[in-house]
Amino acid sequence: MACFAVLDTTTKRVTTVVPVLMAVWARYFFQALLTSAVVLPLKGLDVLKTQNPRQQITRGVLLAVVTSLAFLSLRFLPVGEFTAIVMMVPLLVTLLAARTLGEHVSPQRIWLVCGGFVGTLIIVRPGTEVFGWPLLIPAALVVVNAAFQLLTSKMARTEDAMTTQFYTTWIGTALTSIPLFWFWVPVTETRALLELVLMGVAGCVGHFLLIMAFERSPAGTLMPYMYAQIGFAMLGGWLVFDHVPDRVSMMGISLIALCGTAGGWLTVYELRKKTS
Repeated sequence: MACFAVLDTTTKRVTTVVPVLMAVWARYFFQALLTSAVVLPLKGLDVLKTQNPRQQITRGVLLAVVTSLAFLSLRFLPVGEFTAIVMMVPLLVTLLAARTLGEHVSPQRIWLVCGGFVGTLIIVRPGTEVFGWPLLIPAALVVVNAAFQLLTSKMARTEDAMTTQFYTTWIGTALTSIPLFWFWVPVTETRALLELVLMGVAGCVGHFLLIMAFERSPAGTLMPYMYAQIGFAMLGGWLVFDHVPDRVSMMGISLIALCGTAGGWLTVYELRKKTS
């Protein structure tokens, strides 16, 4: 989660120097290189074997859209508030999983989703000067990211995690390379170049650590820790941009984190109850 917060914080800085699409490409390109350097020596060409090539392509496209919307959102929103809104995704996935994956969703989870939605409304504050058209971008991001997470959950049943990671990074690189000719600008600042590389490194390390975590623990056990990203994002926003969310936004952020964490521990309780 700290790696993902570093990625978001660095993105907000670097998109003031280079176009958003170029930043998205750099994030994928450097992550793809690092992923290949780790995966290919371990699995060789077996990493290319997949039972669902269409799903691999769809997942890569969805994540490319998610990344583009995230980078665009960070041009308008502080890192902490942006991260809190995006953290609505696990709660939304909980609701949608009942319809798309046939999973049971308890009334308690529905109330937690409603609580998280209220927290989001507190942050965006419809009807005030805080609410504006840029907030439509993270709203679209939440919807697309929820679709991405649901597809990932479905693919995890049959696909190797390393194979999925390999395809996703290179599909994202290919998609963002096509229009790069029209958006490329020379990077003359050493700091900006290092930040572009850092984005790829942070994304790669974060995703690999996430895969390792899911290999060792159930998703329900890990979910509460996902909300630590809000804290890391707020820390990054304070250290780099000297921004601290106001009291009202802090209330919304706290409510989202509370509902999300409660949902995670509810999952842990249900899993332990089933195995006992």
